[in-house]
Amino acid sequence: MHVFGRQQVVEQPQQTSPTIEGGALTFKNVRKVFAEHEALRSFNLEVHAGEFLSLLGPSGCGKTTLLRMIAGFEEPTEGQILLDGKDLTTLPAHRRPVNTVFQSYALFPHMSVADNVAYGLKRGNVKLHRSEITRRVSEALEMVRMDTHARRRPQELSGGQQQRVALARALVNRPRVLLLDEPMSALDRKLRENMQLELIRLHTDLGLTFIFVTHDQEEALAMSNRIVVLNNGVVQQVGESEEIYSCPANTFVAGFIGKQNFVPAVVETLGNPATGQPTVLRAAREFVEVHSTRPVHSTRPLQVGEEVLATIRPELMRVRPGSCPDMSTNEITGVVVGESFLGDVVQYLVRLHDGHEVIARVSTVEAPEVSEGDTVTVSWSQRAAQVFPKEAQP
Repeated sequence: MHVFGRQQVVEQPQQTSPTIEGGALTFKNVRKVFAEHEALRSFNLEVHAGEFLSLLGPSGCGKTTLLRMIAGFEEPTEGQILLDGKDLTTLPAHRRPVNTVFQSYALFPHMSVADNVAYGLKRGNVKLHRSEITRRVSEALEMVRMDTHARRRPQELSGGQQQRVALARALVNRPRVLLLDEPMSALDRKLRENMQLELIRLHTDLGLTFIFVTHDQEEALAMSNRIVVLNNGVVQQVGESEEIYSCPANTFVAGFIGKQNFVPAVVETLGNPATGQPTVLRAAREFVEVHSTRPVHSTRPLQVGEEVLATIRPELMRVRPGSCPDMSTNEITGVVVGESFLGDVVQYLVRLHDGHEVIARVSTVEAPEVSEGDTVTVSWSQRAAQVFPKEAQP
């Protein structure tokens, strides 16, 4: 079972942190070109005030470039970036109500934790009294639960503690938008999971707008109100976590988010999702019918005889020993060529008759007693298969 996004958070933490009003960002036809490389192409988006938005994609997709333009470290080649209706496009970085938490944390090793957090207040445009700086620093450290470490130096802290200090330093100026540039990439898995919960808590308590850059799908799915999936500078899909995972817009999103099986097929009968009539496919190199009651991901009607791709998530597949009859519906015979015990699930790699391989993930308590070399039947429900036309491949 997958837990998606922030809609799963039903209880609000008891916290005394001050609410910081988040800003609404608007991107209008934003484009960025470096030399002859188009890093971002015609980007349009409304980011709601107080939203946790993740920019997700592979290396070089344009997500960090977009973050740097919000921060003011890069200017768009074309287009506008607005914060609460005010054009930020040419505004210098130090005048924007935006702060960034970097991947490296960038803490000063010769300063204490408190002095690191106070640095931005002392260097800011508005002069503050020493007592106000002390109060704000204490408040920020309490937000991230680092108030008992105020006198320590960064090198005396763990990686997770250093990240909390970097967060406090970014929050102490009370920005309207907090930018997070892959801040958890240097942490081990357990620390990353803990920091995910911390960031969710901070976002819920403070109410400001978070823009989170990551290539980690699980981070984005767990933490975000919405996700923007990018590839080669182009938006592939914008949506809530469950929508992105369960209803990908194209085969890039389907393959990039989580694991996916792609089965080449040909349309035999066109279905009607409104009435529950399935689309019937003939797998291209297997004697199997693929029935799907899901809407077809196409901007135009499919044609009988057209080549398509059926996608099925590994966790939606079932495995049983033995072969299935020819011309079966939503089940296929293959040979186990790999088996991995992953704790709560067992993962099987099954090679079909044509050499194509599929992955099936089965709950440990339901895993069949099969070994490498055994013949098995892999099956799935009509709701599990999704259909994409060949041009849905970016």
